[in-house]
Amino acid sequence: MSNPYRTHTCGALRLENTNETIRLSGWIHRKRDHGHLLFIDLRDHYGLTQCVIDSSNPHFQSAEEARLESVITLTGKVVKRTPDTLNAQMPTGEIEVLIETVTIQSKAEMLPLQVNSNAEFPEETRLKYRFFGFKA
Repeated sequence: MSNPYRTHTCGALRLENTNETIRLSGWIHRKRDHGHLLFIDLRDHYGLTQCVIDSSNPHFQSAEEARLESVITLTGKVVKRTPDTLNAQMPTGEIEVLIETVTIQSKAEMLPLQVNSNAEFPEETRLKYRFFGFKA
């Protein structure tokens, strides 16, 4: 693993990568806390990969505290999902990454508008946080 940030992109892992130790970097797209397990959907420009960390892992607390849109690098083992957890809607839906280490590259502040949400926000909020593109 010569690249300090990734061995694969978040859209590249498939069943043939099972049992490989890999490294991914990306934005925390979504998190789901199931008590002793924390699921993190990690996103980069190429796709999305589901990653999971157990509460016994020494990196669990930092993963749990990281906000959505924070940038992290993780190392872990690719495993085949169980038949009841397969996600045919995702190209990487047959696998997940069992997280061994987590490095927080950039902490995100609380966002006024969620990037990965279809939620409606009041017009005042949308206008306050709008931006204008610049032409060179």
